[in-house]
Amino acid sequence: METLNPDIFREYDIRGIVGTDLTNATVEVLGRAWGTWIRKSARDVCVVGRDCRISSPAFAEALIRGITACGVRVKDIGIVPTPLLYFSMFHLDIDCGVMITGSHNPKNFNGFKVCANKSALYGSDIAEVGRIASSGDFADGQGEVSHADVINAYMDKVASGARLGSRSLKVVVDAGNGTGGVVAIPLFQRLGIDAVPLYCEMDGEFPNHHPDPTVPSNLDDLSRKVIETGADLGIAFDGDADRIGVVTETGEVIYGDMILLILALALLRDNPGAEIVSEVKCSQVLFDEIEKAGGRAVMWKVGHSLIKAKMAEDGALLGGEMSGHMFFRHRWYGFDDAIYSAIRFLEVLSAGDQPASRLLEGVPVMKSTPEIRLDCPDGIKFKVVDAMTDLFKSRHSDVIDVDGVRVRFPHGWGLVRSSNTQPVLVFRFEADSDEALENISTAMMSKAEEFKKRLMG
Repeated sequence: METLNPDIFREYDIRGIVGTDLTNATVEVLGRAWGTWIRKSARDVCVVGRDCRISSPAFAEALIRGITACGVRVKDIGIVPTPLLYFSMFHLDIDCGVMITGSHNPKNFNGFKVCANKSALYGSDIAEVGRIASSGDFADGQGEVSHADVINAYMDKVASGARLGSRSLKVVVDAGNGTGGVVAIPLFQRLGIDAVPLYCEMDGEFPNHHPDPTVPSNLDDLSRKVIETGADLGIAFDGDADRIGVVTETGEVIYGDMILLILALALLRDNPGAEIVSEVKCSQVLFDEIEKAGGRAVMWKVGHSLIKAKMAEDGALLGGEMSGHMFFRHRWYGFDDAIYSAIRFLEVLSAGDQPASRLLEGVPVMKSTPEIRLDCPDGIKFKVVDAMTDLFKSRHSDVIDVDGVRVRFPHGWGLVRSSNTQPVLVFRFEADSDEALENISTAMMSKAEEFKKRLMG
């Protein structure tokens, strides 16, 4: 039996390097493990979707072979954005699903988002799939495969619930050659939006730019196209369209936390007192402004599965991450969906006459960095963060360690945490001046480098 690298089993998904961690043989073993997990949970049917990466078709075949060999029936929905895999579980009323996708990661990665009870699994459940895979103790049977098209049903559902205002909009959509454009463009056009496609042809080589809207340089072409066409907004998707990026009519990037704030303020006007969940990388301004608008702001751990679970536990109506994952339980199902979130953003924009660049007029403006990633081996990245946590707790009273360590300084704050999807440390900094921002970032990053070198020997 093929041996799986235990490092592919992450906190909220399964992910590895194609040809090294993930081969057709290891993916089939993973399918056997997942099929066994399903059978042990007294279920016998699973939805399978995939993205447009070069490795995904063969991985889909291998995964389905493994799942059906356990006696689990598979409903294959083909190439879809990840939100449509989530939607399919509600639409088809199937509890379990798995999405084959490398998401925003480099093209030599691929992975699997596994779901049960119509929600993404994380933590100990994913670890249990890994344990089953290493044991080789698999269920037996012969499941059948059938196919379903959920794209039209998804577009019908979104369109029927959209509440766009009377203002006409022109929007540039940059799908990064991932799966989002083939759904978003016809959906936007159906709703009367003048949608200008940019890199909307699916191509798993991602020839134009990497499909990760959290990296500002990946939005350069979108910004230029918005200005060139006189569009009201630019919207970017990551490779599987569960992350959104936004640029204004002037080509300025709106970071994920401020996208969430725009959505939150609109939601709170109709739902006073609503809880809104976000994560430790987000601006303090986000949490302060939500509270000021009468909402309940909750700071939580990073990770789409973790945010969704917290929202379900608390009954929160909206959640979001710096990375562009947005989660609506208000008028939607609670999963992260960049296409649906784009519609909700366009509802806000179309309801008034303000340009996108003025939607946060009056909100305090801080100096901040995007996410900064420092390469750090998986084997030591958590130890580096532990060392940083101990250090700053010994020196500062205002430290949040719900996920990594977020330290409040007199003129701002800094965060370091371990990525759950890549061998990197993730930093973010915010301050009331450029000088304070530089001081905070230098202090924290130099300490991280010091601990990294020490732990690497």
